[in-house]
Amino acid sequence: MGTLTIRPATAGDMEAILAMYDHSRTLMRADGNVEQWVGYPTAADVRDDRVRGVAMILCDGPQVVGTFALVPGIEPTYAVIDNGRWIDTTTPYSTLHRLAKCPDSHGVARAAMAFAKEQCPHLRVDTHATNRPMRHILEAEGFVYCGTVYMDDGAPRDAYEWWRYDSVPADLRRYVEEQVLPQHATYDAAHRADHVRRVIARAMQMAPAPATYVAAAMHDIGLCEGRDEHHLASGRTIRATQALRRWFSDEEIETIAQAAEDHRASRTVAPRSTLGCVIAEADRDIEPLTIVRRTVQYGLSHYPSLDREGHWQRMLQHLDEKYSEHGYIKLWLPDSPNAAPLAELRALIKDTARLRTLFEQYYH
Repeated sequence: MGTLTIRPATAGDMEAILAMYDHSRTLMRADGNVEQWVGYPTAADVRDDRVRGVAMILCDGPQVVGTFALVPGIEPTYAVIDNGRWIDTTTPYSTLHRLAKCPDSHGVARAAMAFAKEQCPHLRVDTHATNRPMRHILEAEGFVYCGTVYMDDGAPRDAYEWWRYDSVPADLRRYVEEQVLPQHATYDAAHRADHVRRVIARAMQMAPAPATYVAAAMHDIGLCEGRDEHHLASGRTIRATQALRRWFSDEEIETIAQAAEDHRASRTVAPRSTLGCVIAEADRDIEPLTIVRRTVQYGLSHYPSLDREGHWQRMLQHLDEKYSEHGYIKLWLPDSPNAAPLAELRALIKDTARLRTLFEQYYH
């Protein structure tokens, strides 16, 4: 298969698009996904996409090999999101819908996403929780999991978000994607690339700048030396990374390193710079259900000898020590975006019955 080209769909593509939808349904069913795309998309959906000019076709030479819809504007089913929240609710976005391919075609999803990224600096997409291939592609393509949205019929979908970060040089973005984020693959489940991408996204919403991007991307890089002093190891790694001098002065690198050193929630004094405050707040990422899930994940990864009740008690102790009214976590920014979620989390900590239900869900 050569380089794929992309063009708007025409009326003559109708039959090919419907055949690709049928093929994608077959792949879903074979992979155990029996709930997605039941009676959907229809011929009416295809006609509507084409008339609105949002239906796209991928071609390998003259052969049609894939299709998707790239829809600008507000997606009504994204108005409500559970088990998380959208990170950016202020800037316009486009939604990637109805991605499908022909049998024996390859690279269709990545080509479609590359096209969408070129066209739109802010993307959203949803997929079924059992659609493992699509979820894998989304995570590999830098999309951040945000929570659960619901289709018109009430069916839940996993929701993802992506940003282009136009304020960051393209070669710096490439360096982070290719050299920095892959290093997190061996860290515990609560500190892998998905966590880093979310910290990047939150930090860039507060202070969009190249230094913010790198500080967020490398704030946990020192976990390779252990958790207890990983913040200090992150600072040392940043200072020693000669590649960063391509984009930053020595003074800027020192500020980035200090921001990584100052990000830990257990810190009792304010970070030394505004950038440090931004990274610390972005790392808090106080979304109550995510906090509970990550606490369970960390326990399972680091304390495998504990039984279920041991993990339950460890989780309760951690949440109380860190997030309760007398916990050590502090917010460093005026009008912190974490203030309301922290209050919600504290209410959840007091609701032991609901907390136990969530624990059981994440434990399994």
